[in-house]
Amino acid sequence: MIGLCLCASGLSAQNKSNHGNKFEQLDFLLQSPNEYRTASGAPGPKYWQQRADYDITAELDEKNKSITGSETITYYNNSPNPLSYIWLQLDENQHNPKADNNYFNESSIQPTMNEDGLYALEPWRRLEGLGDKIIKITDANNKPLNYTINQTMMRIELPQTLNPSQRFIFKVDWHYNIPNRLTIGGRGGYEYFPEDGNCLFTITQWYPRLCVYSDFQGWQNHQFTGRAEFALTFGNFRVNITVPADHIVTATGECQNYNQTLSTNQMARWKQAQNTKEPVEIVTLQEATTAEKQQSATKKTWIFQANNVRDFAWTSSRKFIWDAMPTYVEGKKIMCMSFYPKEAYALYRKYSTKIVAHTVKTYSKYTIPYPYPVAQSIEATNGMEYPMICFNFGRTEKDGTYTEATKNGMIMVIIHEVGHNFFPMIVNSDERQWTWMDEGINTFCQYLTEQAFDNNYPSSSGPAYKIVDYMKLPKDQLEPIMTNSENIVRFGPNAYSKPATALNILRETIMGRALFDYAFKEYARRWAFKHPTPADFFRTMQDASGVDLNWFWRGWFFSIDAVDISLDDVKYYRLATTNNKDLFIKKEAKDISQLRNKEMNMPFTVESDTALQDFYYHNPTADQQYKLSQPNPLTDNEAAAHWADKYFYELSFSNRGGLVMPIIIEWSFKDGTTEIQRIPVQIWRKNEQVVTKAFIKDKEVQAIRLDPMRETADINESNNIWPLRQMPSRFELFKSKAAVRSGGNAMQKRDSTLRH
Repeated sequence: MIGLCLCASGLSAQNKSNHGNKFEQLDFLLQSPNEYRTASGAPGPKYWQQRADYDITAELDEKNKSITGSETITYYNNSPNPLSYIWLQLDENQHNPKADNNYFNESSIQPTMNEDGLYALEPWRRLEGLGDKIIKITDANNKPLNYTINQTMMRIELPQTLNPSQRFIFKVDWHYNIPNRLTIGGRGGYEYFPEDGNCLFTITQWYPRLCVYSDFQGWQNHQFTGRAEFALTFGNFRVNITVPADHIVTATGECQNYNQTLSTNQMARWKQAQNTKEPVEIVTLQEATTAEKQQSATKKTWIFQANNVRDFAWTSSRKFIWDAMPTYVEGKKIMCMSFYPKEAYALYRKYSTKIVAHTVKTYSKYTIPYPYPVAQSIEATNGMEYPMICFNFGRTEKDGTYTEATKNGMIMVIIHEVGHNFFPMIVNSDERQWTWMDEGINTFCQYLTEQAFDNNYPSSSGPAYKIVDYMKLPKDQLEPIMTNSENIVRFGPNAYSKPATALNILRETIMGRALFDYAFKEYARRWAFKHPTPADFFRTMQDASGVDLNWFWRGWFFSIDAVDISLDDVKYYRLATTNNKDLFIKKEAKDISQLRNKEMNMPFTVESDTALQDFYYHNPTADQQYKLSQPNPLTDNEAAAHWADKYFYELSFSNRGGLVMPIIIEWSFKDGTTEIQRIPVQIWRKNEQVVTKAFIKDKEVQAIRLDPMRETADINESNNIWPLRQMPSRFELFKSKAAVRSGGNAMQKRDSTLRH
């Protein structure tokens, strides 16, 4: 009989009790359930929300680059409260030289500075003449109303109390000078093209509009400073837009008078596009380039109708090429359309409208069926979203070639901005207060949509390991996700990437796809066309799945803790030899979502539609060749002594990062096989710092690795391995991971070679 020899390797675990509050319930941090919002996360039996309908007439003065508008607003008080005043937003006042947001940011003088840098020291110096100018405000009988403008907010005094179930009709006339979006900044404005002397206008946050009045906070009249976006009220819009006669206009909603604004040939193409399977050019490249040279002096009015939307945006230019095709969601036709200048033709003509269609269909699968008749992508060198219309980037080189990074960036931004139709345009969260509820949730859905488009798409957000660099930053550079966006140092990772990563970890590692997808769809169904809060999201995800997630919301959304689970100690029976040489095999990196999508034989759009395959599809990473590799131990053939036919291991772990997570163990056995074992997060519930766990194996273990698929965002992989071995240097890790493919323009080099 062989005796037992207990061998310890590594650090000794401590048995000191350290029970904190990581597993306590969240209720005291959330608003109390009531008859408006239930403890399950669903709207209550007395849930209510306000409504505002708009009838707007606007005219674009192209020469003077200004907008003049008049609107009649019908405001419905569906609340149980009498109102003596109402609040409107004047977003263009962010560009008023006297607005606080032009003064409250830190600034410093650098050794070398360009003119833009100098203006950044005192932004107000180039804002003269900008901001909303209110001409008059009257009631339905044209009697003047008293009003007060407080920077980007305007309070209107009601002539008499607006009681529950009553409505109030009033009129606002205004105008403003349109800012140069590329020099002044902002989400809307104009872009000037010096080569042909034309402008591309993106008209957004452009009309005085109602603030949200809600059960959980009253009036949301927090000032607009440029970062935190919008809290808006649903309603119906009818908008008349007068522009130069040779401009092409598109907007939120459906155009009511194409027969008056389009040429005979364009109208015929529009009808053809209603039943096509490939995008049809309604306005052709030739027509757009001809229009650039022949600027009309006459005017034309376009009329748009949009129902049950929270906002309205539009765009106008004679430079626009326009293509369209239908897609179908549960039998309903949705017209997918793209508008773009010739500078983006080679990319947008091939991809944009098809990506719009793909996005609408994929988001509908995970949330609710897309309810609107139109979805549009506009190329305007930026990224911003509104109901049924969004503005994106994606221009090519002058010869029509483009880099792989430009192509992938364009695909990403179109998916992201079209996806915003669902969050927050339909599931109407308060962006001014909780940016992550629209940006983070949308970035998560964007990741699902990117991977459904192409299983090899290099998503920049979603996979857990891609948030590691952010989560390992010094604590003074981090804030909880549950922080107002204006107070965040690193806005992108906090509001976009971290919540998206958290949701992907919930889906793949904590809950599993079936439970997560059901609960997530239930959240979208419950809160479509309503105003959810974080508590409604947290509670619905738990209520619909039966999974207690209080620990997860605490750690990922309310703290700045990181994941760093260390394998401190491995004890085992019978001494193992130590004369092995550590070897590594190389594997192409795949995140867990991509692997599962491939295993499920998910149909990828880029494979089924070969028209979407381009040079980079057949030559991936041609711009810059690299492969991400990660080490996994190779076993050797050295035999180990056996005690009977079982092997006993005792592993000690410490939580060095503070964020409790499941422990995922990859066992590599001496016979060359591996096993993945998942220990639920509840192992930490009685001691949140150190735990010990015993395992019985049928085979001898050669090596142990924690989180082998890098799915928990562990910030220190060097303490995840037994036996200990040299990890790549930081420089090597940087070389190996490069999330966004970049480099030279291989397509241009290829075409140049072919030409010669």
